[in-house]
Amino acid sequence: MIQLSQGGAYLVNGTELISEGPEAAAAIKAKTGKETTKETAKQGTMAYGILKSHNTSDNMEKLKVRFDKLTSHDITFVGIIQTARASGLQKFPMPYVLTNCHNSLCAVGGTINEDDHMFGLTCAKKYGGVYVPPHQAVIHQFAREMMAGCGKMILGSDSHTRYGALGTMAVGEGGPELVKQLLNQTYDINMPGVVAVYLKGTPVKGVGPQDVALAIIGAVFGNGYVKNKVMEFVGPGVASLSADFRIGIDVMTTETTCLSSIWTTDDKIREFYEIHGRSEEYAELNPAEIAYYDGVIEVDLDKIRPMIAMPFHPSNTYTIEELNANLMDILDETEKRALVSLDGAVEYSLKDKVKNGKFMVDQGIIAGCAGGGFENICAAADILKGRYIGSDGFTLSVYPASMPVYMELVRNGCCAALMETGAVMKTAFCGPCFGAGDTPANNAFSIRHSTRNFPNREGSKLQNGQISSVALMDARSIAATAANQGVLTPATDFDGEFGKYQYHFDSKIYANRVFDSKGVADPEVEIQFGPNIKDWPEMGALPENLVLRVVSEIHDPVTTTDELIPSGETSSYRSNPLGLAEFALSRKDPEYVGRAKDIQKAEKARMAGEHPCQAHPDVKPVMQAVKRTFPDANHENTGFGSTIFAVKPGDGSAREQAASCQKVLGGWANIANEYATKRYRSNLINWGMLPFLIEEGELPFKNLDYLFFPGIRKAVEEKTEVIKAYVVDREGGSLKEFDLRLGELTDEERRIILEGCLINYNRV
Repeated sequence: MIQLSQGGAYLVNGTELISEGPEAAAAIKAKTGKETTKETAKQGTMAYGILKSHNTSDNMEKLKVRFDKLTSHDITFVGIIQTARASGLQKFPMPYVLTNCHNSLCAVGGTINEDDHMFGLTCAKKYGGVYVPPHQAVIHQFAREMMAGCGKMILGSDSHTRYGALGTMAVGEGGPELVKQLLNQTYDINMPGVVAVYLKGTPVKGVGPQDVALAIIGAVFGNGYVKNKVMEFVGPGVASLSADFRIGIDVMTTETTCLSSIWTTDDKIREFYEIHGRSEEYAELNPAEIAYYDGVIEVDLDKIRPMIAMPFHPSNTYTIEELNANLMDILDETEKRALVSLDGAVEYSLKDKVKNGKFMVDQGIIAGCAGGGFENICAAADILKGRYIGSDGFTLSVYPASMPVYMELVRNGCCAALMETGAVMKTAFCGPCFGAGDTPANNAFSIRHSTRNFPNREGSKLQNGQISSVALMDARSIAATAANQGVLTPATDFDGEFGKYQYHFDSKIYANRVFDSKGVADPEVEIQFGPNIKDWPEMGALPENLVLRVVSEIHDPVTTTDELIPSGETSSYRSNPLGLAEFALSRKDPEYVGRAKDIQKAEKARMAGEHPCQAHPDVKPVMQAVKRTFPDANHENTGFGSTIFAVKPGDGSAREQAASCQKVLGGWANIANEYATKRYRSNLINWGMLPFLIEEGELPFKNLDYLFFPGIRKAVEEKTEVIKAYVVDREGGSLKEFDLRLGELTDEERRIILEGCLINYNRV
């Protein structure tokens, strides 16, 4: 059902693929009567055209992008605005929407969630933004309904910022990248590769967008086929999909680790904009007559079947039919993978879910930017109509993605149909997707049409001996399972008919509730601060030399941002940099915070003009060993702090706190074999942390070792390719040399690292 090309390919007339090779030029000329080159054909992609129109540099290989609009939610916007304020923000220079869909449960953490909301409202007034109150819409649904536009670009501080199906190239990045836009700076990247997602055929009845998305993720995540590239959806199969179906696939492209996405547009997308009263935002988008792609993902929609992503990653995919046919073998494999993901912290078993040869599920959730769309919920209602979910342990909750969607479901009767089954209808809230809503019981198994199923994403806490897990599925198969009272069931078993529901968008809902400044700032407005909202602590510039202690060593194949800073109820503390930092790596390495703070004492003493050896006993023997080889090193030109090693850190969320929490605890660097996403590496850089790379193989250091980096400031300034570092033997007084690299850095990124962080860079 999914095929990946071994090399590049040309798309001719938007329909025919011609593989790159010696015969390609002749084949293209035969089809079009034109001659072309690869370099010229690369300019024929939709992605190239949009990036060109937003690039402020004169070099299409080194892009400096200005976005049309920005969007953030209540986990991220406080930190972003606080950073921008510290750098001199006077007014939002472009439309900036602040939604409140993550920390919506205002009983969690006392007043601090609602304090953040009031901060957002007063900032929208003061700086000229848009404020969407809690429960009105999840961030991405509001952006689809009110922000997207064909040929436009949107930057969001949430990794699932994807509006490609609506002709909008959208990018999810850490908060500092939005700060740069607010300060009239640019998003600096190399021209990304572009991979065609060539759709053909039509989905069979019962197959939904999550099924297609999971099939693609399963095919491309592990091999990095689209990592940091743009996925461009083309081919005759696009026309067979509704706007909602395309949106449901598109939002999940984040889980492939691609940079962004874009789709061809047609009358179905025109109708979407007309329904939402924004017909002027529509434009037809297609690749040029001849377009070159760096790779091709061919998707035969006819062959896609209901899918399930088993714990603990969206790429751990099977068809539901395959799982049911090979149940014990696949469950055994999943349990083995869990040993790696959970570090053996708790006992984990799924085989006890098998009753009379059938896999029994404990909970179903249809929610958020992926699952809460109009068509998904209507289809679920059709499957469940006249059935009931039972009065045992199985539960089903449904969260429409916005109040306008909810309103239409009320008007067309789908809400009533679902509620009659025993399902619970809830408001627009992202909680089930990141561990702040509908946490199941210990050892429970939840199936969710949401975006991720990393460990603890459902809200369990390993450190408290709790474990439950999530599998990702489409709303249709979740409904089929609910109709079967918890027996895992694909929606292709549904023998009824799906209704055809026309969507009507009620604009009054937002007009009556959302604050929109229309871009007019009111500098007289006083920002409302709650007691949890704190300024960023002072951060020093990169010193001449560094002594770093390794305070965590992680050898999992991939480390998610959830493991670097947990999601869930800890989100309430994200307006308090030091308060949140107490949770850093708490579910992966509970010793991390104490170890990081311990060596940070030396740097705090140094910054205060005191001798660091008085603050930490290890400083003296470490510096004695260093000075034998580097006699000019001393406590005045050498900084002290921490680093972590992880094989491949940064998969998942865009949230900057995965890096900033390390920084405020004295972190100066990460060391990795590779970085899972560009956005995590960018977060490290923007917080003044060195994104070191080390070759795969046996590490030259171990946890709790001290590492010395002589002349690190000069190395960054002079763009030194190979960084010499040393493991310090405190007892023997010797140094063991090894090599690191920083990878490519722009001049601006180097300056940010040298100044110590983006805040310092903008103060200079």
